[in-house]
Amino acid sequence: MGNVTLQVLHCPGHTPGHVVFFDEQSQLLISGDVIFKGGVGRSDFPRGDHTQLIDAIKRKLLPLGDDVTFIPGHGPLSTLGYERLHNPFLQDEMPVW
Repeated sequence: MGNVTLQVLHCPGHTPGHVVFFDEQSQLLISGDVIFKGGVGRSDFPRGDHTQLIDAIKRKLLPLGDDVTFIPGHGPLSTLGYERLHNPFLQDEMPVW
């Protein structure tokens, strides 16, 4: 896109082929339906997989850094650092509702 180079990261779980786009220079992530402020994408679709989704977020997205701002497919922007600390789906123990 012009002078911008985007990294494409495969983040399955919401769907098997889901990808996100990361601009390292601006520290901006276009995350689609992988992660939201306070939540994660649905995985109850055919071939969706919640375990894969959480694993992709923890192994591929969170290591990008706490200061990375993401643009989700729905809802407000957030940072990976905020979600690492506050998103209940990314904690070691899931809350009981």
